Amino acid sequence: MKIADLKTYVVGNPPPHHGGRNWVFLKLITNDGIEGFGEAYGVPFHPHTVTRLLEDMGERFVIGSNPFQIEKLCRLLYSSGYGQHPDLTKMGVISAFEMACWDIIGKALNQPIYNLLGGQYHEKLRAYTYLYEAPGDTVDRIAVHTTPDLAATRAAAYVQQGFTAIKLDPIRHLMSPLDPRDLSLEALENAEAVVRSVREAVGSRCDILIGTHGQMTTHSAIRLARRLEKYDPLWFEEPVPPENVKEMARVAQATSIPIATGERLSTVYEFAELLEKQAAAILQMALGRVGGILEAKTIAGMAEAHYAQIAPHLYCGPIEGAANIQLDTCSPNFLIQESIETWGGFHAEILKEPIQWQDGYIIPPTKPGLGVELDEEVAARHPYIEIEPGTWHW
Repeated sequence: MKIADLKTYVVGNPPPHHGGRNWVFLKLITNDGIEGFGEAYGVPFHPHTVTRLLEDMGERFVIGSNPFQIEKLCRLLYSSGYGQHPDLTKMGVISAFEMACWDIIGKALNQPIYNLLGGQYHEKLRAYTYLYEAPGDTVDRIAVHTTPDLAATRAAAYVQQGFTAIKLDPIRHLMSPLDPRDLSLEALENAEAVVRSVREAVGSRCDILIGTHGQMTTHSAIRLARRLEKYDPLWFEEPVPPENVKEMARVAQATSIPIATGERLSTVYEFAELLEKQAAAILQMALGRVGGILEAKTIAGMAEAHYAQIAPHLYCGPIEGAANIQLDTCSPNFLIQESIETWGGFHAEILKEPIQWQDGYIIPPTKPGLGVELDEEVAARHPYIEIEPGTWHW
């Protein structure tokens, strides 16, 4: 079997854009007609530039290769251009190819991918969602995270739907693309008020996940953690930027809240450093960026040896989501899976059959490969259109 052709898709995710403004999908086709799908996550360039990167790498290295030889192919792509470094652009591209190869392998063998990576360990997968504004609500999305009564109302609504965990960023309005910052007393007090309000609303029925985005300096993160410990969060996510593992470790050593991180990391090498320095207890690899399914499975095994758990990141389309589900299902140290609410709306429409979500849990598919199929007709009806310059970002 050989890979004979490829096709790329840039899909515009309609408002309210949950999961990003655009999704970049890849289809590989073998010489005997088997098709496999993959998704590249968060490559920091215009999505049509990303498709050109996929086409370039595919034409030079992937077409003509054997999709069963995943280790060989991925190492070739990783070292191409004398690179051999965890570059997020290249790793996003590699991840899409790797994912699509696994989809082909599963279909060729008539098995879900998890059966090829150790077999089904979990019958169902616990899921959580970020807080989003209510349907039809005109409230600012950031306000849902940073206003105590709004956060409490939305959290309670998700518990009513069946969720047993929700995530929020109580300092989301302070996100900066350039630098970690000190939090003022006002910001600290408001963040505590938000979390206190949510805890009062959901009681012990629901875990609270603190989903910050690396906004803080180390000492500010520690100050915030000490305020929030009494509300017993399940984790404190990316309290400082991911580039300095030693500082992440300082936060971990200063709080009883488990540290979660990993969405901005790739390859086993970066995750190995996290574990070696005891900087995180919960690893959040993004499968459309980390290097794909097998790289994530290797990281999960490495984490298990350190008594760490996995909670794969998801803020993209449902193809990466399906890859996450395959990994989760066969990983003993799986903790919880990020969802975009209940996988409805456009996340369901873009698939021929939606991902199953029931009462706070994802039900793993039994169909071969990724277990889902991109609806290419729907994808064609929703091309990504840039409304104004600079709005392409996810």
